[in-house]
Amino acid sequence: MAKILVDLIQKNFPSALIETTALRGDESVVIEAAAWKTVARFLRDDPRASMEMLMDLSAVDYPDRDPRFEVVAHLYSVSRGHRLRLKTRVGDPLGENVRCETLTELWASANWAERETYDMFGIEFVGHPDLRRILMYPEFEGYPLRKDYPAERIQPLVPYRDVPNIEKLAPFSLDEGMPFGRQTHATGHRGASIGEPKSWADRGAED
Repeated sequence: MAKILVDLIQKNFPSALIETTALRGDESVVIEAAAWKTVARFLRDDPRASMEMLMDLSAVDYPDRDPRFEVVAHLYSVSRGHRLRLKTRVGDPLGENVRCETLTELWASANWAERETYDMFGIEFVGHPDLRRILMYPEFEGYPLRKDYPAERIQPLVPYRDVPNIEKLAPFSLDEGMPFGRQTHATGHRGASIGEPKSWADRGAED
């Protein structure tokens, strides 16, 4: 049934179509980045497509390609039971100028999916209402799912945030839940900067 969707795109957006592929009934369509949101809106609104659901959105890094990245949206029609993998290509081989229109206006599920894709690949979704990291902390440097991100890279330590009500509650001591690097960073001795964690018996005795 998804072949109907491919035919619709070929008929209505011939100049935007780059290529189509099919594997075991799964249809994929690659379109120009400039038509990304327009085609997505068409697939949502046209009654022959009725793609009410954005199931997922992510990206793939092809370092030897130009454009380098593929943004991939998995669309599904609840009412018609067909699905389509919609793709576009963005970014130069150096990983610069990586921009794509946001789909948050069309599907609310695009919000967090685009944030994750930005966080992992550095793809900027233009028009996104809250484009910031969602898995990594704000000070994280680089984009860990890019193929050229060094696997051995060590991120710089960042200071704890000075916010109210951040103290840990019993029975947890100050270092529990702390990344191992913070426990050993200053002197190489676990807990050296804040004292060794107390045993459960010691904690009970203080209660």
